[in-house]
Amino acid sequence: MAIKFQKSDKPIKIEGAHDMPPMPAALGSMLFNKTGSWRNVRPVIDYDKCIKCFICWKFCPEPAIKIVDEKPVIDYDYCKGCLMCVEECPKDAINEELEGK
Repeated sequence: MAIKFQKSDKPIKIEGAHDMPPMPAALGSMLFNKTGSWRNVRPVIDYDKCIKCFICWKFCPEPAIKIVDEKPVIDYDYCKGCLMCVEECPKDAINEELEGK
């Protein structure tokens, strides 16, 4: 199997388990994979409670939380609804809502 993401990238050849790295590694920028359609719940930030500690940004496994004007903003194109940000927020400033509300 060969994977190629951009013209400047060299193909990565994985022919078996012996070719895999000892820990998970991204094979390309997660910005190529809009995972927002996977979601059935979405995190919503209550900015009245948010203390701008950016722990949500730090723990988000996707490029879904951006820092805009010194506050965290969720990019729902990339948020897959794992709710890691909800769990990690020290002020309970992030709530979950059912998708489509």
